[in-house]
Amino acid sequence: MPTLAPEIEVQIARVREEVAALHGELTRNGLVVWTGGNVSGRVPGAELFVIKPSGLGYDELAPENMVLCDLDGVVVPATPGSDRSPSSDTAAHAYVYREMPEVGGVVHTHSTYATAWAARREPIPCVITGMADEFGGEIPIGPLALIGDDSIGRGIVGTLRGHRSRAVLMANHGPFTIGRDARDAVKAAVMVEDAARTIHIARQLGEPVALAPEQIDALYDRYQNVYGQSPQGALQ
Repeated sequence: MPTLAPEIEVQIARVREEVAALHGELTRNGLVVWTGGNVSGRVPGAELFVIKPSGLGYDELAPENMVLCDLDGVVVPATPGSDRSPSSDTAAHAYVYREMPEVGGVVHTHSTYATAWAARREPIPCVITGMADEFGGEIPIGPLALIGDDSIGRGIVGTLRGHRSRAVLMANHGPFTIGRDARDAVKAAVMVEDAARTIHIARQLGEPVALAPEQIDALYDRYQNVYGQSPQGALQ
């Protein structure tokens, strides 16, 4: 096992536990089927991240079988879980971490409604206040990219860099979300599916009414910078 500073070992252990537990939120919220989908989390203070192993059932996931990788997506040898293959999306996650240092978590699902929008290659329009709060505008479509190299990661970064949305619908594939940590990225995955479902239902009733850009800006600013703050300004 590689020699790592004790404080990094502590962070790795913490991220392993968090990432393993957060996969339960994907099943709890109906975002995945069988072994599809994955969560990863960056290890603070190190060029490492933890990701789900490939092909392992959700009820079998545990901290010790999460896979530790470097930012090139290479499995760190002689570490817990290194005998397993990491998720098939590992190259995409690694590319995001390399190119977007502010990102601490990445999630991918094939959640039904969001993936249906991706199949249409249609952005989800910002027509509800909750979506303005969370994403600051529409949820964009990324390019068609196939698994096998970092093409998906390039598409994610190219679409989301400079965009307020923490979610992208990769064309004909499904949603990827990013966050300041793994939990934040999982929240985004839950919320993008909720928005995709709600707006799909609204369109069955007629054409939804778009929010004005200034309304979206005001909602996003309040939710991101005011909502939930204590009098001292700390987020609760």
